[in-house]
Amino acid sequence: MRKTASLLLLILLPSIQAMAGDTWPAFRGPSGQGYSAEKNLPQTWGGPNSENILWKSALPGTLTKAKADHNQSSPIVWKDRLFTTSACWPEGVPQTAFPEHHVTCHEATTGKWLWDVLVPPGPWQLKDLRGGYAAPTPCTDGTRVYALFGSSVLAALDFSGRLVWRREVAPFGWDVAIGSSPVLTPDAVLVLADGAKPAHSRLIALDPATGNIKWERKRPEANFNHTTPFMITVQGKSQLVVASSGAIQGLDPADGAAIWWAKNKGDVPTPAFGGGLVYCDDGRGGPGMAVDPTGTGDLTATHVRWRTSAIPEVFSSPIIAGDHVYRTHHPGILKCFALDTGKIVFTERLPGGVTTSASPVVTADGLLYFASGGKSAVMRVGPRFEVLATNDLSDGSAASPAIAHGRLYIKGGRYLYCIGKPGVSP
Repeated sequence: MRKTASLLLLILLPSIQAMAGDTWPAFRGPSGQGYSAEKNLPQTWGGPNSENILWKSALPGTLTKAKADHNQSSPIVWKDRLFTTSACWPEGVPQTAFPEHHVTCHEATTGKWLWDVLVPPGPWQLKDLRGGYAAPTPCTDGTRVYALFGSSVLAALDFSGRLVWRREVAPFGWDVAIGSSPVLTPDAVLVLADGAKPAHSRLIALDPATGNIKWERKRPEANFNHTTPFMITVQGKSQLVVASSGAIQGLDPADGAAIWWAKNKGDVPTPAFGGGLVYCDDGRGGPGMAVDPTGTGDLTATHVRWRTSAIPEVFSSPIIAGDHVYRTHHPGILKCFALDTGKIVFTERLPGGVTTSASPVVTADGLLYFASGGKSAVMRVGPRFEVLATNDLSDGSAASPAIAHGRLYIKGGRYLYCIGKPGVSP
């Protein structure tokens, strides 16, 4: 049974770039969906002996009396470099002022700080700090790092830490926070700027070298959302999948034009794609659905394969592994759906305290990692709820993990952790 499940996993996972072993270049990795080509990662870490913690490194401001932002952004990796974004208010600076915006580079093998650069804040000052200034995860193309902050500013830095360009994203009509992370196509950096003022909602494509706007696609039908788009290939053509406020959409990444849409409320999660289906739900409490993305135009009546009943609130993203969809929600619940029918396979409570805010990742040997700086769980992909290990770094955070070099990189509330097997070379 386990061999069959592993075979199905390999068949149904979208193709993972050959370089996936030493890069995790964006939110949810090379595919944008939480898939890793790695095998034999540690299943246990932490504890009184700091088991399998190869190094840990303090995040900016945490060794002083600075006040940290929520810092939900995830780490990214490009070969020997690891990048994070964070925000904090130095001692004496009130949280009614702009925090410092940090982009930090570590040596991936040792955790050594290579540089830490402050990006000047953008024009939007948050009055509601629930979302924070450092929710978006940066991305990299191996030449520059692109970092979006909640003050409505996008910056590009080269690998030496030089600020190459900085662009304020305006006009804007954001909700509580900017949650969408920048996305790279072969020739552009994309920013999904759907806001609480639909007149300002748009998809923006910027030149990676200069930050100049290449094109904008207005989205007046889109209200605020915090989802991060990702690229898929359907019938030999690229699509950008977006969980818009009123529909799941497939867009043309060349100009942002809609290829298809299926009506369903969306807001926070990044959708999942596997077995020829796109799955998404709302994140704030609402039904989910699976849609076949091979059509054009309104697919609501023709290509929706199944729907779920309402799923309680959760700010993480679902994942498809093998022939199942896995979805966490409050309060610490994991649901498993059959990918082909939407039938619930199981509903179980994750071991006490495992966060549902961090998005899960799945490895090529069929393991699901619900990993964060707090309590984590590792379980086996399949129709049974089979938890293999639980762990606790006691450094709670909503950031999702990165995987590269046979290691997990986890961003906690105060520290960045490298989890790996001692003596195994990256």
